[in-house]
Order: sequence, then C-alpha cells, then structure tokens
Amino acid sequence: MTDPLSDRKMVVAAAATAAFLLLLIVLASPIAAHEEKLEKGEGVTYDARSLIIHGKRELLFSGSIHYPRTTPDMWPKLLEDAKRGGLNVIQTYVFWNIHEPEEGKFNFEGRFDLVKYIKLIGEHGLYATVRFGPFIQAEWNHGGLPYWLREVPNIIFRSYNEPYMQHMERFVKMIVDKLKDAKLFAGQGGPIILAQIENEYNTVQLAYRELGNKYVQWAGNMAVGLNIGVPWVMCKQRDAPGPVINSCNGRQCGDTFSGPNKPNKPLLWTENWTAQFRVFGDPPSQRSAEDTAFSVARWFSKNGSLVNYYMYHGGTNLARTAASFVTTRYYDEAPIDEFGLERGPKYGHLKDVHKALNLCKRALLWGSTSAQRLNPDVEVRIYEQSGTDVCAAFLTNNHTRLAHTANFKGQDYYLPPRSISILPDCKTVVLNTATILAQHNSRNFVRSSVTNKLDWKMNSEVIPVDLKVTSSTPMELYFLTKDKTDYAWYTTTINLSPRDLSMRKDILPVIRVASLGHAMVAFVNGQFVGSAHGSQIDKSFVLQKSVELKPGINYISLLGTLVGLPDSGAYMEHRFAGPRGVSILGLNTGTLDISENGWGNQVGLIGEHDELFNEDGSKKGKWTDLPKVGKGPPLTWYKAKFDTPEGNDPVAVSMYGMIKGMIWVNGNAIGRYWMSYVSPLGDSTQAEYLIPRSYLKPKENLIVVLEEEPAHPSNITILTVNRDTICSYVSELSPPSVRQWERKDDKFKPVGPEAKVGARLKCPNRKKIDVVDFASYGDPYGACGGFAQGRCSSPVSKQVIEQVNAIVRILKISINSESFRGERWN
Repeated sequence: MTDPLSDRKMVVAAAATAAFLLLLIVLASPIAAHEEKLEKGEGVTYDARSLIIHGKRELLFSGSIHYPRTTPDMWPKLLEDAKRGGLNVIQTYVFWNIHEPEEGKFNFEGRFDLVKYIKLIGEHGLYATVRFGPFIQAEWNHGGLPYWLREVPNIIFRSYNEPYMQHMERFVKMIVDKLKDAKLFAGQGGPIILAQIENEYNTVQLAYRELGNKYVQWAGNMAVGLNIGVPWVMCKQRDAPGPVINSCNGRQCGDTFSGPNKPNKPLLWTENWTAQFRVFGDPPSQRSAEDTAFSVARWFSKNGSLVNYYMYHGGTNLARTAASFVTTRYYDEAPIDEFGLERGPKYGHLKDVHKALNLCKRALLWGSTSAQRLNPDVEVRIYEQSGTDVCAAFLTNNHTRLAHTANFKGQDYYLPPRSISILPDCKTVVLNTATILAQHNSRNFVRSSVTNKLDWKMNSEVIPVDLKVTSSTPMELYFLTKDKTDYAWYTTTINLSPRDLSMRKDILPVIRVASLGHAMVAFVNGQFVGSAHGSQIDKSFVLQKSVELKPGINYISLLGTLVGLPDSGAYMEHRFAGPRGVSILGLNTGTLDISENGWGNQVGLIGEHDELFNEDGSKKGKWTDLPKVGKGPPLTWYKAKFDTPEGNDPVAVSMYGMIKGMIWVNGNAIGRYWMSYVSPLGDSTQAEYLIPRSYLKPKENLIVVLEEEPAHPSNITILTVNRDTICSYVSELSPPSVRQWERKDDKFKPVGPEAKVGARLKCPNRKKIDVVDFASYGDPYGACGGFAQGRCSSPVSKQVIEQVNAIVRILKISINSESFRGERWN
C-alpha cells in the first residue's frame, strides 16, 4: 500500500475503566503552592515587546475561566489542569449584577467570591487578568449590568452620561479597593498583572457619536487614576487613551490586528475564541485544534507576547445567568469542557504549542526579527540574538489546500496546508500546528447504576383567569419581572354574544398575540391553547392559535416568558419584551382588538413564590402521581429523589422527553432547558445539564423540574460523564513530540538519548486501559469514538496493540509518563 506521500498512519482507540493501575501511569504531582510563590516587586510595566513583570519579560499563555460559571469545589482542579496545559495566566470578568443584584446590597459568597478565586489563582503559581467591565457582554445576563440600573432616572448605558458614569465608577472603585485590601495586585505580591476597563466598545461607539468618544477617554483615564500598579487594557478599542493598551479579540489576530495605537505598547490578544457560544436552536459549534494552534503560533511569530483563550473552560450559565437565548452550557468546545474534562486533542495540542513556544522564549523576547518569503505561499520568520547561537524560526505555509516543501538554510521541510512549523534552534522541527501528536478523546454519558427509576410526583400551577386590572395595555415584560423571574401573567376578559361566534363547528376563532419576546404560553378559559417563541436573532414573534370561545365571559391568560436579558448592542436600556398587540380573529363581527382591553398582571409563578424547588417548599401544595396515559398538563412542577451517582465522575441530567423550563437540585438552580428548540440538524441544542457534585448529598437528593408545556418526565435520566474513550494518531511524517525536547543550561536538546516518533495513550484519573476498540496501520478515517478502516490496513494492527497492552499490564512496566507508547508501528 502506498500513497503520494507514503504517509502511513497508526490509530489506536481504547476504553478505560476505573480500576487503578500501578506503575503504568505516572501521575503529575500536586501543586506545591509554597514553592510557586509569586515574587514581590515593582509590579508590572511594559514596552513594545512585552509586559515586564517584576523586572522580567514573560511569554504569557492565558485562559478565561469565570468564577461564577463554576462552583468553588471545581476551582482548584480547573486551575491545576490549566497550569498543566501550559497556561501561566487566568483571565476572568467581574460580574456586576451578581455582586450588586440590588442597589447597595452586595454578594461575594460561594461561587461569587471573587477575592477567594483570585487568591487561589495566585496559590497555584498563576498570574491573573481581571476584566472589570463593568459592562462585559460575555453572553451573560444583561451583559453583567444589574437590572436596577435600567430604572435610574435619565440613564444611558455606556455613554458620557452622568448617572451611568457615577454608578460605573463607584462599582469599579469598590472592586479595586477589595482587591487592594486583599493585596492581590502584582505590586503588592499578588497575582493580578493586567486589568481591563470597558469591553469591545468600538463596536457601538459610533451610535453614541461625540458622547461615545468622550466616554472612552473618561473610562480609560478614570481607570488609570485608580493607581493599581498594573497596566490597563481596552479590547478592540483603537482609540484607547494614554497608557491604556488596545488589544485584539478574534480568531486570527496574527493577521487581522492593526497593532497598538502607540509604538511603545505590546501586542496583546485578550480573546482567542476557542469555539463559539451557542444559543438555543444552534447546531454544535466547532473550531479545530489545528486552526487554534496555527493562530497562536502565528501571533507569537509576529511579535505577540500574550494570548488568552476565550474560553479555556466555559462552564455553565447556572440558574438564570445566561443572556438572551444563550444555552445553559457555555463554550463546551473549549480545551476543558463544561464538565471540567480535558477535551482531546485541543487541550493536549495547545499544551504542545505552549511547550514549543517556550523553547523559543529567549529568541522571541530578546532577539531581533526578520522575515523572508520562500515562495508565494511560504514564509519564514526568524528571531536571532546577535553574537549568540540563539535562533528560532517559524516556517509558515499559508495555502489552505496545498502542502509545500520549503528549503530553509539548506534543509528541506515538509509543511502541510495552512500550518506553521516551529524550530527553536532554526534547524529542528519540534511541532507543526497541523500535525497533532496529542491524545484524542471522546465524551461518554453513562446512565448511573444507583439512581434507578425516578419516582416522580407532580403539582400543576393554577392558571389565573381574572387578575386585578393594573393597566389598559399589557405591561412591558422586563419592567414587570425586574430580573427576579422569567415569568409574568397577563389576563383579560371578553364578553361575547352568540351572534359573535360562528355557527359552523369547523370554523374557530383565532387568537393572535404580537410579542417583542421572548416566548409565550397561552390559555383560554383555563385551557392550554399553545405556545410560540422568538429567536436570538429576532426576539419578536407572533402567536396564532385557534381557540374555542363561548357566549358570555371568556378568560384570556397569557404567560410571558423571558430567556435572559440582552447582553450587547447600543442603548440596551431601551430594549423591550412582552406582548404588544392582542386580537381575536374570525368573529362574525370582525377582528376584535383587545390590546387596550384592560390587563391584570401577576409576576412569577405560584410555585416560585412557594419555593417548590427546595426541600421545605416541596412539601407544600398538592402533589399527585403522574398520569398513567398521556402527558402531564402544562405549567407543572415535577419532583423526585435520587441517590448520588457512583464514583467521582461529573454528574448530569438528560432532559429528553421534556419541552422547556427550569431545573433545580436540592434547591440549587441548574439552569434553563429547552428541548423543543431543535437545531437545523434536528436535535436539541442542549440535552444534558451539569449537576455540580457540590450540590449533592449522599442520598435522597431532590430534583425539581418546572415544565411549561404538556410533557412527561419518565425519560429524564441521571448520568455520569467521562472521556474514557481515548485515541492516538501518528504518521510516518510526524516529528517527534515536542515533549521530547528541552532547553537545559541554555542548550536545546532531546530529553533522552534521542527524540523518537511515537503514539501515546494515557488514561484519565488513574484508570487503566480495559479494551482496545480499534487499531489501524494504514489509512483510517473518522474521529475518536468513530474511527473506521480505510481502503487498506494491516490485518494484525489490533492484535499487536492488544498484545503490547497485555504485556504492559502483566509486567506492570512504566512506559513513559503517558502510560502507552508505540514507535513506528510495523
């Protein structure tokens, strides 16, 4: 078997079990925080090349991990995994609306404990970037701004507006003071090396005209005046004032960023998007490890000194913290997925990129740079330190489809399409961005063996039919709910005579509701009529359903529902939601407009007021068995008990069979689910929802589900989550892993006697290889968890791997720190 490149490949896929394997897997030792203390010193300065931290230059590899999108019990492992992945900086926003949900009332407890989180970052030997905002966007409810700010008289968000600037400055100063009091800035010996004010303001600045220009200057100067001892940045802000550094956000900043607005500022990349956030109705979001790696290598090859992955771990929009239509799961395709599990190969490949760049560190930070174009598609960027042998080179093939062989310093180098080869000594390729040697994996959702069948009970909401009239027209929904709930009732009545109604049974009147968003459930005379909703792109919608009306009084009950507040755009304080026009079509007397009929309101559901979602509240009301046939009624609360699943793997709940609503476990809000809003691929955008283990007790955990539409909870399932399907992929054209190289005593050399090409497998969490599912020496295709044989393959591939695995298990031989290795499989 041959192909044009004689590129034979070995793919191995295996499954792991929870049994311990001695010697086979070499575990990373725990972080010794006392050995990782950050130096005290003069703080942080910068020049055109880089940030200078305590007098030293650093290549900075940063990742966004937001403290309220995880739980405090998850923080240590996330930080450990980030550091092990090659990061030395953690970036987070500050979330105004969780810290000051009501004006003057503050919350810094639990997963909102900002100071504890920043301290923990420092204890793990990592630096921190704090993005103060206070507008943050971040697909977070209201862009981080508290709802009460909307009701401040004469306020205009993010403009040169006195009420807004006064509240913004007060909040930012309060957070800065809290961090100063805890001695968390670098000049105080803390981990914070960088701060951000505002967020991507250039995208809306023109809408505010001159007031926008004045606001940018005010915000930057206000921040600098706080004297925190570290630089400030403004992302995507070409006119960042004075010493404030303008930084790049995007996927390819190495080629799209126009550069700092002053020659003495360094190139900083504050958001390298590792995928794309998802909204309900979206298909899966993807960004390949190869493309991400290319973008990072490209950035550093062109004088970049800091990259931040947005997100490195996306986490979960717990409770009602997601912005309009944004899913509860956030940036799940990041290097560490929603459940805190390393997503291979993205995690491992980026780790290798960081290692390769660190091997070039001296040349990158202290060398002079030059560039050559070797052919129309291939260029080389070189960093050299005069008078020394310090030299690093980046060979770049910019063609997206064609591979090239480039000659550099008398040696030929094979470059796959759209790839960069990194040469820390200007001779040796330690990594090509398109060649992944890191381990792949696939995620598995496993039904818990201890939860058994959930014994559900139900409690239906009473549909209000004649609430006290409070306004002539339906009230605006954001104003009604004030971000305390997603729900508000609108009721009105109409009195019809027999002559208003058609005599034909096949002709029914139609109710039409024009709404500004986000969704609605409609009832007439207490009976469910139907539902409708908008989308993230177009929040407004029209509900039209046939209805059965009767002579006399008819009761119209509309439940307006929100799916988060807006998080972006200009003049957010002027966004509105809820029903704007209501009419009845098909009456003998014509269309009846009841928009100004007089409307009553009820904010929230009775079950919310009674707190049916917690242990005490769940004992209230009348709970009954589920119907044996058919679905439960709309607007029904369901509750059940379950024991904590076995093991230590993350826990999730699958919501197949349900429609739309909210989930609670032991009184903790898990988030919104929306199973009926399917993507163009025909499946729910999100079906499984994380249950943090810290929310659980050993037995008798209470799960409560609020379902808005007719449904039956019998298919709800408690799951554990793992990435125990692991794979490795290697080609004869692959270079040895970058992990086989080191720079010691300023010398670049192999870690062992020589660097060898190999495929390696390592089980997660001290597990062992249990089954070899697939092996191929040939031209396999597919992805981990779904590989298939190609046109040709060695028939003994799987047998060879199984024999090697068996020998290793019998002899308990430690073969490398990766637990499994193969070299040039023959």
